[in-house]
Amino acid sequence: MLEVKHLDVNYRGIVAVEDISFCVAPGQIVGIIGPNGAGKSSLIKAVLGLIPTQGGSVTFRSQALSQQLAKVAYIPQRAQIDWDYPITVKNVAMMARIRHTGLFRSPSKRSQGLVREALERVGIWELRHRQIGELSGGQQQRVFLAQALAQEAQLLLFDEPFIGVDKKTEAMIFEVFDELKADGKILLVVGHELRETAREYDQFLLINKRLIAIGDRTEVITPDNLQQAYGDNVILLTRSSDQSQHD
Repeated sequence: MLEVKHLDVNYRGIVAVEDISFCVAPGQIVGIIGPNGAGKSSLIKAVLGLIPTQGGSVTFRSQALSQQLAKVAYIPQRAQIDWDYPITVKNVAMMARIRHTGLFRSPSKRSQGLVREALERVGIWELRHRQIGELSGGQQQRVFLAQALAQEAQLLLFDEPFIGVDKKTEAMIFEVFDELKADGKILLVVGHELRETAREYDQFLLINKRLIAIGDRTEVITPDNLQQAYGDNVILLTRSSDQSQHD
């Protein structure tokens, strides 16, 4: 169980996240949704301890998550990654094994096997010697998904994983998500379009700096909740959500 209690984040007096609490059981995929500037990325970074908090706690299996980071995989937004850095696809995926092998030791046969299996699972083993900056957006996202798989994490956090990917990659990502869910993993997935969160998710976390609603689709994506979160843009978003149900 992942438990977040009364989490607060602010930047120089500007509130990013205010008093957010929620729990997630193993084997669940949670979509974190809300408008731009709602604090979605700040929330997952605060959960991971990547940014300071002004209050609250985060526990995983009844222990502080900060003491169990080896069990956590984090895939940031593509815009936060230096795609010009000279590193191959295989070496990016192998970074997931550093905690197991150390910085200056050669990867074990098990680590090499896990990396190959992960790259094959996402369909890019044949690209393993390519520089990551040479890949398409969808291929780049597959690389970091492979890294998360190779890490064998129990808790996985994805920040906008569907931006810049094609439909084939999106479908593959959902397939992997379902496999991880079946293995009892917890997945937190930040999205900015309701289209992305229309299917496949067990529950949704709707925020706009504070928690507006949590639950399944029917409980969260309601006119009242969307009005609170998105204000005047709620009509457009509702139409997009309705259309996704017919796709």
